[in-house]
Amino acid sequence: MLTFNGSFFMPSVFTLVGIPGLESVQCWIGIPFCAMYVIAVIGNSLILVIIKKENSLHIPMYIFLAMLAATDMALSTCILPKMLGIFWFHWPEISFDACLLQMGLVHSFQGTESGILLAMALDRYVAICNPLRHATIFSQKLLTHLGVGVTMRSAILSLPSLLLIKCRLKLYQTTVISHSYCEHMAVVKLAAENITVNKIYGLFVAFAILGFDIIFITMSYVRIFITVFQLPQKEARVKAFNTCVAHICVFLPFYLLAFFSFFTHRFGSHIPPYVHILLSNLYLLVPPFLNPIVYGVKTKEIRRHKLTKLYCVYI
Repeated sequence: MLTFNGSFFMPSVFTLVGIPGLESVQCWIGIPFCAMYVIAVIGNSLILVIIKKENSLHIPMYIFLAMLAATDMALSTCILPKMLGIFWFHWPEISFDACLLQMGLVHSFQGTESGILLAMALDRYVAICNPLRHATIFSQKLLTHLGVGVTMRSAILSLPSLLLIKCRLKLYQTTVISHSYCEHMAVVKLAAENITVNKIYGLFVAFAILGFDIIFITMSYVRIFITVFQLPQKEARVKAFNTCVAHICVFLPFYLLAFFSFFTHRFGSHIPPYVHILLSNLYLLVPPFLNPIVYGVKTKEIRRHKLTKLYCVYI
């Protein structure tokens, strides 16, 4: 690794600290993180199997749920194995290219998850506010286009962030990343060069994906709740409300933790680093862990099929 006036020139390896200030207890923090990951993989895998095998669940709501489950597993798998390697086996090193790859995958899957949550909100909006046209609007062709669209959107918008780091930033003040995974701003802040372009583009991507999605999700649910409270039958109101509550329980933690992590990286200098890093980790681990639990409890069809499979395994 070359050095220039105390700076590192195009380092080949970075060192991930883990959780700054909590290094002595990281081995214990890894236990609940690992448990959450195992539950997330098992729960989301079960949802994928149930939706694949049950023809009655091959409708937009559950197809989006299957897409969300697959994205959740991919997102948590991008960070947790390396994180546990730091916590338990003291393997903090990560190559520069592997760091960029992890960063790209994490931000791509984050954007994809946000897009799927938006698609689910729009699906519920049409199903409740315009039920007669739901089957026509949410055709198989539209579902395919939405799936490809949200995936390509996040990948295309995330790629320039990686190129700006790879091509623009050559000198680094240090190679030690005060984080447990390769987060965009955590890496950019190491540079000994002007990072204004990187910061501006990071803000643009955040608002182009998360900001855009949360605005339209909020608008959809406001319109949904207005329609729900106008329904004449109490049973219809309760059923529609329960469906919406499951979706809200899923997207609320995702966006709250996302925006907290985003803003503390840029404006939260007074917040202790370990608080920020812990919540940043939970932002990527809690939604994959909670989603199968929420949908397993709140969605009657998923709950019934889960209980049937568990009964068959027990027998």
